[in-house]
Amino acid sequence: MKKPAAIIMLVVGILLALPGLAALAGGAVASAVGSIQGDGYLTSGTSRFSVNSFALTSPRADTMGQEVPGRLPFDIGTLRLRAESVAPGKAVFIGIAPQADVEKYLAGVHHSELLNVYQRPFRADYRDVPGSSPAAPPTDQRIWSASVSGTGQQELTWNLAPGAWEIVVMNADASSGVDVQLQAGFHSDLFRPAATALLVAGIIALLIGIPLVVFGAAGLRRHAGPPTGGPPRGAPATAGPAMGMAGSGYAAGPAMSGGPAPSGAFPAPQPFAPAPVPPTGYPARLVGELDQGLSRWLWLVKWFLAIPHFILLFFLWFAFVVTTIVAGFAILFTGRYPQALFDFNVGVMRWNWRVAFYAYAALGTDRYPPFTLRRTDYPADFDVDYPERLSRGLVLVKWWLLAIPHLLLVAAFAGATGTVWRWQAGDSVIGSAYERGSGLSLLGLLVLVAAVILLFTGRYQRPLFDLILGVDRWIYRVLAYTSLMRDEYPPFRLDQGAGEPGLAPEVPSAGLPPAGAGPPAVGPPAAGARAVTFAPTSRPPGRR
Repeated sequence: MKKPAAIIMLVVGILLALPGLAALAGGAVASAVGSIQGDGYLTSGTSRFSVNSFALTSPRADTMGQEVPGRLPFDIGTLRLRAESVAPGKAVFIGIAPQADVEKYLAGVHHSELLNVYQRPFRADYRDVPGSSPAAPPTDQRIWSASVSGTGQQELTWNLAPGAWEIVVMNADASSGVDVQLQAGFHSDLFRPAATALLVAGIIALLIGIPLVVFGAAGLRRHAGPPTGGPPRGAPATAGPAMGMAGSGYAAGPAMSGGPAPSGAFPAPQPFAPAPVPPTGYPARLVGELDQGLSRWLWLVKWFLAIPHFILLFFLWFAFVVTTIVAGFAILFTGRYPQALFDFNVGVMRWNWRVAFYAYAALGTDRYPPFTLRRTDYPADFDVDYPERLSRGLVLVKWWLLAIPHLLLVAAFAGATGTVWRWQAGDSVIGSAYERGSGLSLLGLLVLVAAVILLFTGRYQRPLFDLILGVDRWIYRVLAYTSLMRDEYPPFRLDQGAGEPGLAPEVPSAGLPPAGAGPPAVGPPAAGARAVTFAPTSRPPGRR
């Protein structure tokens, strides 16, 4: 598949799957609203509202019925309010009236307008309107569309109607000091039809969008692998002892080819089969080279410069989640991770790491990250060895149960979101909202300290950089494991430094040993290898 076609399929699939997922979630919520409450009402918690004025009114910005159409053959919505005075035996009043009539009744009266309600913990903000006492009790007014009053818990129900309406809570005798417990509930005949429509629309959008995401990601496979001429992805970056020069098509000595040693050749040792050396590094490898001469101030705006990457990564990570779920089912039934999806997901993680290395998780380079899934010559890179087989049973538990110790540590390193230092949560209960912040994570604090030192000294402290890379490396190993890419459990080890520890240098492409290296290892010849002799440097040719 050509790259433009794959990109179009991926984009269209994401644009369908994202709204489809939102519609599916909305449909599930709307369906639950109609079934969770036994009386069919979506009910808030009971909260205490206390003001020193003569009346408490609803927010003007949330006037009810403003957009409600005229007569319809079904119930658009029913509001239910329950109120009880905190003072035992004190009568309370609740009324709903047109906003203009309420303003006329309370003109010049000391009252309080509710502005905002916050949960966890509960807190209410009011706007105090100065004035005097009301001329008459609220029960004597003819303005109310619906009202109740009395001691104990009072319940008011009102069908939404067109117009601007306002709720008023007072003491029935119009005395000052309104102190009540309030609960609100809402019911609508539209819940179930809306839930059905949202569920159907969401399922259809996902059935079309998810295959497009998968096919688009698979079509980008060859654009996420290694560059042309580079080592194949999945090949280990170490030079094993048995490879020697045979890995390039050459044998290391005459004995390796099976023929006699020619005259003047270096005496060949007895052939042997060396034992393989197990790799000491994890199969998910993260590297980052610190640039010299970093700008003192550029880190202040890197997050802004990286906004195009953040936008693209938002959609790429959504595709990453979809393809990971699909790959999980493939592993469960076949024991194999589809390599096309594997290459795409590794490419997404690689792209994310380059942006993180540039903008917020290391600040190790001033070079702008490339817009590609492929490996490049960028100073930050990430790769995972492709597994030929994966455990079918582990796929069910390793991404959550087995990973819990690591997930707790990663949360301590990088905060609850992994890479975001601050998060928000919303709770839409009767217009209320709240926000919580986790502050700077350990990783964020280390990067900030390094950035401040860079700002004042012009130097990035190397020990601090090595520690930051160790934290990043731990996070990405856990990400690779929980993304079902490997069965090897990540080590509880903070491997610091720019490169992966314990890995030998790659075999030179020309087939020659690195400068200063010892004699090549001896082993059985590779297929098609030809013998190469080494003349001794301490004796003239031809002498034994």
